Amino acid sequence: MKIPAIKDSLVLRTDFADEAAWLAVCTALQQPSGGFKVHVDIINDPAFAGVEAQQLPALPTEAPHRTHAFIVDHVALHHPEKAILVVDLLHEPGRTFRVIPSEVGAVAVNLALANMDFCDFADAVDQDGIFRGFPAMPQLPPSPKPSFWKRLFP
Repeated sequence: MKIPAIKDSLVLRTDFADEAAWLAVCTALQQPSGGFKVHVDIINDPAFAGVEAQQLPALPTEAPHRTHAFIVDHVALHHPEKAILVVDLLHEPGRTFRVIPSEVGAVAVNLALANMDFCDFADAVDQDGIFRGFPAMPQLPPSPKPSFWKRLFP
């Protein structure tokens, strides 16, 4: 069992008991996330049945520079929100949190580009251990003064 070379973030199916639930997760992953298409490579191979998060960092791979992976396990398939397990493969190998499918794109792209670290997401989970996005930034009221550019060029 070897993880093949992949281009985008890895989504690994490890539970093969419920095909309908698996298709629901795949459908959710294909929905745009924050207005952007989600770029992931899905491995749907029964050879990976039962693989646990702690085993993943040690698995042989043809994609050696991966920093994270998404695991669709039994919990993800049966959780009402389809909360997918995310595994750190770089800084704290084996550290995990769960993410709802609509946030997978944000997590994947920010980790792949190193805009954010795994801990930025893992430390921002809700009380149940699921990342559902960052809180919205408060909107500031408009400034009563015109901007610098509007003052220069009325």
